[in-house]
Amino acid sequence: MELIRTKDLKHEYIKRDENGEETGRVCAVDGVDLSVEAGQFISILGSNGSGKSTLASHLNAILFPTEGTVWVDGMDTKDQSNVWDIRQTAGMVFQNPDNQIIGQIVEEDVGFGPENMGIPTAQIWERVEESLKAVGMWEYRKHSPGRLSGGQKQRVSIAGVIAMHPKCIVMDEPTAMLDPSGRREVIRAARALNDVEKVTVILITHYMDEVIYSDKVFVMDKGKVVMSGTPGEIFTERDKLKQYRLDVPQVTMLAYELRKRGLDIPADVLSSEDLVKELTSRYSI
Repeated sequence: MELIRTKDLKHEYIKRDENGEETGRVCAVDGVDLSVEAGQFISILGSNGSGKSTLASHLNAILFPTEGTVWVDGMDTKDQSNVWDIRQTAGMVFQNPDNQIIGQIVEEDVGFGPENMGIPTAQIWERVEESLKAVGMWEYRKHSPGRLSGGQKQRVSIAGVIAMHPKCIVMDEPTAMLDPSGRREVIRAARALNDVEKVTVILITHYMDEVIYSDKVFVMDKGKVVMSGTPGEIFTERDKLKQYRLDVPQVTMLAYELRKRGLDIPADVLSSEDLVKELTSRYSI
């Protein structure tokens, strides 16, 4: 079942001078057609300025199309009467968790969204427990967010969105401000939500290693979707990705170099586990 669809989506930002007069327009998203099925893990890749974060903001009705249409669970985002329902359907996780966490205690912060929705108190605490357990943060429920690491804070942000029971979570570069350990924590939590809870995940990122388990990857450049396919299909197009200022996962690069040296290894190796499996099945190691 289709959960999100965009048709000929275009978004322009207005440029103004110091007096507030319009001096021009910048097209950040230019004619994007996108389809996301319920239960999928979708990644959207792109270098800085590609338009991927602007696109993400349309999926939660933070921004509205200049032209074209966005449907979230069948609801047109341009219809103002749909905005509340759309934001409950597609929750948003931003780059900086400090901008999203407002509670003094972890469990209070996670319960804030359901409380605003008018959920009965007993159900709120049930949701707090299930969402914190889903991201592996239940043992920190009594902690102050200020005492948590960056990766832990971002997992609390994700729990706060999960507690509102959305069908979809849009994650706009959620690991951009984290160290490698924090990045792994957040991506592991996102994958678990998708695998176990069957929540649709849309991940916006420029880190290649984060998208290898996606069902489908879209690559954006200059506001357009320029490539789409499975991770294996995308990362075998190494030279094409270079044109868009993107690279391939390190393991895929290693496999590429080994192929150049004559080893019989598939071009679509994405993880270290896959590489080890391919090497041990072909060679005596």
